[in-house]
Formats: sequence, structure tokens, C-alpha cells
Amino acid sequence: MSCAAILGPEGAHLGRDEAAFFRDAEPWGFILFARNVETPDQLRRLTGDLRAAVGRDAPILVDQEGGRVQRLRPPHWQDYLPALDQMRRAHDPLRAQWLRHRLIAAELFEVGIDVNCAPLADLVEPQTHHILRNRLYGDTVEGVVGAARAAADGLLAGGVLPVLKHIPGYGRASVDSHKALPRVSVPLTDLRARDFAPFAALSEMRMGMTAHIVLDAVDPERPATTSAAAMRMIREEIGFDGLIMTDDLSMEALSGAIDERAARSIAAGCDLVLHCNGERDEMEAVVAACGTLEGEA
Repeated sequence: MSCAAILGPEGAHLGRDEAAFFRDAEPWGFILFARNVETPDQLRRLTGDLRAAVGRDAPILVDQEGGRVQRLRPPHWQDYLPALDQMRRAHDPLRAQWLRHRLIAAELFEVGIDVNCAPLADLVEPQTHHILRNRLYGDTVEGVVGAARAAADGLLAGGVLPVLKHIPGYGRASVDSHKALPRVSVPLTDLRARDFAPFAALSEMRMGMTAHIVLDAVDPERPATTSAAAMRMIREEIGFDGLIMTDDLSMEALSGAIDERAARSIAAGCDLVLHCNGERDEMEAVVAACGTLEGEA
């Protein structure tokens, strides 16, 4: 039985010691970053070695949104405009989104990557932090839903599973959750009308990623990732019944030791925890804390 974690390898090549660790840990899947990427041939070897280490066709994820968040880059892979820029420039924005993600899927599938952490269904707001703003697709629910669905369909057409993010909505964040914990203090009616609405409309998607954000109207004490109240709302009100993973546990929006973060996320209702930095001691703590994949997961 796989442990309820997605882990990131340390570098571009998998050594014997790291392979043995992954064999024993049995993570559900792996996530790759720029530190893991050199050339297509190297990347094919790495994805093959990761799957061989766990003895199965484990999912291998990447963040390949295009724009600033793009782990595979020239000269071996295409460079893409930030998503918001493309949406604003395209004559047919939805067709452009489909084509963009179909091309991304072809590049990923060819090197053994079969899950992409996209699309984003967060809405652009006046206060949206600049680190997020141009990664988004627009400021209307209808426009974002259409673009996110086109992106997901383009990925699926190329054999790559999309991951919807950041549930239940991160667009109102005015700070970068990599560095601090965003807090949103608006009425629940406002959250339902805007923040939650795109995710409810896209609830048929099979995988989603949480937002490290405190919504005072839902749970003023805990970010959504570690909040049982927020996770209930995602499941019951928003209606998302797919597999839910955390955003990266290493982000500074979360507090406490890394094993505590993992345990709290699983206890709140996340199916999988995501640990990205490749640090062995942290990965060992995460594996010990998260347990195995169970139940509906």
C-alpha cells in the first residue's frame, strides 16, 4: 500500500541510496522541479528510475503552467507566455488555452511525466499578489471556468492528468504563501459568489490541490489545508469529490514541524501530502506522519 505522500527527488539523477529510500517509503507519486531537469534523455531516465524504485507506474507530477511557473524550459522545451497575458492577447482565448495545454502535455508525456499541476481556477482580484496574478486566467467566474476546462481538456487529450488548484480559492491573497500565511476576511456570501464558484463548476475534475490560506468565515484558526471545516466545505458545499493533495508542505504559510504539518493535513481530510524540496530528513518525517492511502483515496 502506498504512503499518502508525493515526494521530490534531490537532483537530476537517482542514486542507489535515494532509490532504496523511495522503495521503502513507497510514496504514491513523485514531483519534479527545475533541479531535476537537464535534457529530454536525462529526464526520461529519471522518470523511469523513479518508477523502477517503487516497482510500479507511479504518477510523476510537475508544475508546468507556462510563464514564471515552468520547470521544463528552453532550449529543450518551449517557453510559454504567462497565462493571463495569453488570455488577453489571444483572438480565441479558449482555443488558445486548449492548444497551449495540448502542447505542454505532448512535451511532458514524451519524458514520462503524466500529471500536471494545472489549471488554476483562482480569480484575479484587485489585491491579488503579483506572484500569482499573471498565472491566472481572468477576473470573471464564467471566463475562468471556461479557460480552466479548456486547459484540462488539452492536457487530457495528451495523456496528462490535470490537477485543479488552489481549492477553495487563493485569488484574494495579498501575500505570497511561500513566505507568509494569507488571511481573507470577507463574508461567506462573497466567498460563495466568487472564490468558491469556479471550483464548484469544475468539481468533476479528478484531482485538486489545496490553498494555504485562512478564510475567517470558514475557519479563523487554520489554513484550509489543515482545517477540517474547510475540507468539509470543499467536499460538501463545493462538491469536489476527487483526490485532494496539499500544496507544498514546505511553504512558510504553514507552521510547525514538517511531520506535524503532514499529520494535520491528513487529519483535516486531505488525501495526499505534497513535499517538494527533496530533503531526506524531512521526507522521512513526512512518510512517518502521513500513513498509507486509505478509504476513498
